[in-house]
Amino acid sequence: MSAFIQQLPALLGVVIGALGSYLAITRGDQARFRREQAARWDERRLAAYTGYARSLKKTVTLTCRIAAHLGNDPHPYPLSPEEAVPHLAEATDARDPAGEALLMLGTPDVVQRAREWVVVVMDMERFLRDRTQSPQAWSTLLQQQRTARERYYEAVRSDLALPPGHSGQWRLPSAQSS
Repeated sequence: MSAFIQQLPALLGVVIGALGSYLAITRGDQARFRREQAARWDERRLAAYTGYARSLKKTVTLTCRIAAHLGNDPHPYPLSPEEAVPHLAEATDARDPAGEALLMLGTPDVVQRAREWVVVVMDMERFLRDRTQSPQAWSTLLQQQRTARERYYEAVRSDLALPPGHSGQWRLPSAQSS
């Protein structure tokens, strides 16, 4: 019995060491799992955010082309309202599932900014459905759309902990200076 008592501290050390190793490995695996899970959700949110932005941008491009046909926008490829109807319907149809994914995965701030952006885009569509011819009013709507889009992207970057990005406003040389 005295040999067992002499070996007891060593045996306890082995048991405590094994238990410590098990706990350390288990905690490390749990932490790694949580990081991987967070990364997967970040990827899914980014895909939802990008899909929604792409669907809105398609509508914006179509509205600019229609506005060019009505004399409100300098877009180089005008499109008549009649020719645009199927394209606008397709863009609107694509926007619905993208919006659902955004609602499901987006943070409240991103969803709010997306709503603000889509409201301006819908105002642009209404402006064109009424066949309004006012380059100044169109320019104001376009600027509101750019601001709403920029705020949406700021919210997305904040949610995904991305660095600040470009405003998306390009200064192009005028065609007359060439």
